[in-house]
Amino acid sequence: MAKKNAFYAQSGGVTAVINASACGVIETARANAATMGKVYAGRNGIIGALTEDLIDTSKESAAAVALLRYTPAGAFGSCRFKLKSLDANRREYERLIAVFKAHNIGYFFYNGGGDSADTCFKVSQLSNSMGYPLQAIHVPKTVDNDLPITDCCPGFGSVAKYVAVSALEASFDVRSMARTSTKVFVLEVMGRHAGWIAAAGGLIESHGIPVVVLFPEIEFDEGKFIQRVDTLVKSHGYCTVVVSEGCHYPDGKFLAEQGTRDAFGHAQLGGAAPVVANMVKQALGHKFHWAVADYLQRSARHIAAKTDVKQAYELGKKAVQLALKGHNAVMPTIDRISDSPYRYKIGSAPLSQVANVEKFMPRNFITPDGFGITPLCRRYLAPLIQGEDYPKYKDGLPVYATLKNLPVAKKLPAFELQ
Repeated sequence: MAKKNAFYAQSGGVTAVINASACGVIETARANAATMGKVYAGRNGIIGALTEDLIDTSKESAAAVALLRYTPAGAFGSCRFKLKSLDANRREYERLIAVFKAHNIGYFFYNGGGDSADTCFKVSQLSNSMGYPLQAIHVPKTVDNDLPITDCCPGFGSVAKYVAVSALEASFDVRSMARTSTKVFVLEVMGRHAGWIAAAGGLIESHGIPVVVLFPEIEFDEGKFIQRVDTLVKSHGYCTVVVSEGCHYPDGKFLAEQGTRDAFGHAQLGGAAPVVANMVKQALGHKFHWAVADYLQRSARHIAAKTDVKQAYELGKKAVQLALKGHNAVMPTIDRISDSPYRYKIGSAPLSQVANVEKFMPRNFITPDGFGITPLCRRYLAPLIQGEDYPKYKDGLPVYATLKNLPVAKKLPAFELQ
């Protein structure tokens, strides 16, 4: 019987280290070429499988694949596309099986966050529901750090490092100018429902920076917020505010809600920083500046955390190892053993316990007043931003991989997405 090939795809918002997971998958598959065939990547995520738009990663050199470990974003393209249930759209699943059969694919590796875990779980059920043998392994990735069971998610540590460093540097700037100019700097970070990224901004307090953190887990109270800013400015001359895009009022409305929705039906966010900054201006009259980290925070490979890069690679490697051992419908996990020294092991969890479950900031990670992080949270975050893993530079710029991404010849009729 011919060796089964593997399908790998990237999904959702990309990160500074998702390609390190891709590197782990491809290099481990190549090291096990006696039992696993080629790795075909889906161009633009699961859409690549549905449209039979496959990339033959065997055409890439070992050096190019190795360089993925140092390259941000998604080397094969990502997507925001969620499979409906089998009952709701059997057509899509029949198409997946047709493509997998045509290309002898028996392994499915989906690299993404919560919605991707759901997609991977649905695909994992094809063996039972539609009689096609397939092993589906979810490779965790999300800057939001909101997947359950795993201690942390690849992508988060590097975003946390970027946010902490950027908030610290900007705060030094504001401190320099506060006497006659800007007194309040507001930085908006990602995090729809979970405040893990915002929490990273709280790390700068240990450097003597007066900082206010606004979490999605804490209902926004404008009066208390203004009072806190006023107190800090009076005592320090300035302050920094780190606000999560998911910060919301008691009625559930986001400060940053734009009235539009993304492909998954989530409210489209972006704009909490100017809302908060203008509140301060109107209430206290202070001059302010604000910034939205947006794509910068999740694409900043130049300052990625070494811990994060290492874990991203290890989870890609573990995904292949789990598949070769016959596992299906699982996700490799990071299981923390100790904080200091930081020690962990790579485990696994059933996707039935991962899909559609969000992990929020524990209340004991947030100070009683709701505006900062506790020592317990600091102990959790500190190891995740440790170390630097700089890419090589040429002419002053990082050297990143751009793959050939050569297509696999199509064997089936075209398929229109609905």
